[in-house]
Amino acid sequence: MRKNIKKLNTICLFACCMLVLAVLWPRTPSAATARDKYNQAETCYKKLRNNSKKQKYRDQWLKCIDKFQEVYRRDPSGPWAPAGLYMSGKLYQQLYNLSFKDSDRKEALDIYERIIKRFPQSQYRQKAANAIVAFSKAHRPKTVDVKARFSRSNRGRAKYVAAESCYNKLLKSSKKQKYRDQWLKCIDKFQEVYRHDPAGPWAAVGLYMSAELYQELYNRSYKKSDKQEALDLYGRIIKHFPRSQYRQKASAAIGSFSGAETRKVASETVKPQKTAEKPVVDQIAAEIERGSLAQVPAVKNDKISENRHAVVKGLRFWSNPSYTRIVIDADSETAFTHRLLKKDPSINKPQRLYVELDNSRLVEDLEKTIPINDNLLSDVRAGQYTPDSVRVVVDIKSFKTYKIFPLKNPFRIVIDVWGKQPQPTRAKAGTVPKGTKLPPSALAKQLALGVSRIVIDPGHGGRDYGAPGYLKGVHEKDVVLKIARRLAKKIRSKLQCEVFLTRNSDRYLTLEERTAIANTKNADLFISIHTNASRDRRAYGIETFFLNLATDEDAIMVAARENATSKKNISDLQTILSDLMQNAKINESSRLAANVQEAMHKHLRKNYSRIKNKGVKQAPFYVLLGAQMPSILIETAFISNSRECKRLVNGKYQDRVSAAIVAGIRNYIKETSPTAFIKSSPQKALKGNDFIVLVP
Repeated sequence: MRKNIKKLNTICLFACCMLVLAVLWPRTPSAATARDKYNQAETCYKKLRNNSKKQKYRDQWLKCIDKFQEVYRRDPSGPWAPAGLYMSGKLYQQLYNLSFKDSDRKEALDIYERIIKRFPQSQYRQKAANAIVAFSKAHRPKTVDVKARFSRSNRGRAKYVAAESCYNKLLKSSKKQKYRDQWLKCIDKFQEVYRHDPAGPWAAVGLYMSAELYQELYNRSYKKSDKQEALDLYGRIIKHFPRSQYRQKASAAIGSFSGAETRKVASETVKPQKTAEKPVVDQIAAEIERGSLAQVPAVKNDKISENRHAVVKGLRFWSNPSYTRIVIDADSETAFTHRLLKKDPSINKPQRLYVELDNSRLVEDLEKTIPINDNLLSDVRAGQYTPDSVRVVVDIKSFKTYKIFPLKNPFRIVIDVWGKQPQPTRAKAGTVPKGTKLPPSALAKQLALGVSRIVIDPGHGGRDYGAPGYLKGVHEKDVVLKIARRLAKKIRSKLQCEVFLTRNSDRYLTLEERTAIANTKNADLFISIHTNASRDRRAYGIETFFLNLATDEDAIMVAARENATSKKNISDLQTILSDLMQNAKINESSRLAANVQEAMHKHLRKNYSRIKNKGVKQAPFYVLLGAQMPSILIETAFISNSRECKRLVNGKYQDRVSAAIVAGIRNYIKETSPTAFIKSSPQKALKGNDFIVLVP
């Protein structure tokens, strides 16, 4: 019995000790977790403050608010709880200043009231009470008397004087100017002038000075976020204060930014500033305040390029009576919209087509208006439509249809405009005056070949060397130019067609310019000559492409290389192809590619071993986009392969490849017009003083 009583006493004593420990032992794990949560929430808030683009989206604010509220939810009675609640209320208050949603205002006030009620001993109780008072003053009803308005104006002036005093002290102290928090302190004072009375007489100057300080801070920090903050504030002045004298100043300040290049941020170690006020009750609040006074480390923003403005650098065009191509050149990718405007006789405006580029600026020395004056268009003109958008307008005389699509690396927007196609003057076998000498193109037309003019495009050129060869000093641009010249000569002699080369020397052409040449020349066929390449030097063979959606990974790789862009951009390009291909000659291009590929394989295997037929493939090549005739791209061999590179630089191989391509074109023409190459008997040709034109 005594043993049982002793055992029971021991158990009771142990239970009491455990209870005391549970009550008295500090909750270190949960406190540490709450602290970590607070740091995560603060990091979220700092990123939001440094990114003006994110600040435009409600979900970004709610994400940070939820992180601060998670600090409270993690340990509602812990030391970090009031700090988490207060910051969530502060963010709701800032969100209300942007959204003007009454629900945001109520959320902020409710959170502040909860702090006052639940944490009467916390330092955040007084902060919450002050926030409620400031909130109610800042958002009084609009119907106030003149005396109240005058009083508010005086307070706005007092706030501006205080902000200006802060700025003057900063200018006088070169030591203070080294610390970011000193600049932000003055910026916040100027912004408080605006927040105090957003519609008052001091609001515009408060915003302008905060933007000017951000601009000066950017000149020291070279942080793109500072530059973006300044531009955003200048933009708000222009938008919200159109009658203020600061609107013009803001416009001029934006212009001063346009030519500036962003430099790298100099890495500087900044010592934390000591707080003047000593904590009385809340140690957590004091710790947070000390942290907030230290310089905020630069936040790495992977999408920082999204915050800068694209610069519209140039306008180009190519034209003939029934087709015009315009290209808008920009230094970086940006979103754009386009719209066709009806003719407006009341203001003497013709029919117009405009493209508006978002988040963009015009380069200073750009020629604003370029006359075109063809059968379709009068001119193209560009202007800074808003501080953050550029509008390019095309004045139209007449047109049948148009297409607009972007290209990348570098970013440009292509506008293709077509008029009514002139009726082809293809005559049946008929009479011509005796002694009349006809050019080859006229002979082809009279014989109804369907092909009278061919444009050959030697790929690359100038600063674009194309693929490097296996042999030292061999480059794609030189090889394809030699093949193209031989091909042109054979087409003229064998097919009696007129031939144009997009380049006949070592000069650079953009991909969109090559198609524009074919369209403006009213070509019947467009043939782009290239050599293939691969990282695997064992790869070899010949293949022919036509414009369409890519069907395999190899085709995407070839298109990416020839387009000088990425595989991702090829995927993006495929999304616009369905619209572009409505007018493209897909079926004819496919038949032309099949004939040329078959002829190349058949002819070359007679003279060379290991000729691999890689077949006909389809892919979205920039150079074929917008072509209004059957178009193909021929990869004549792998310049990266040892055996085929030696063949490509050999004149005999170049000659045989050209002859094979001509044979393929001839077969395509025969498919199109079976009687095209059938010779008529000489006896039936002559008729009096006239004669029938014969196929040579």
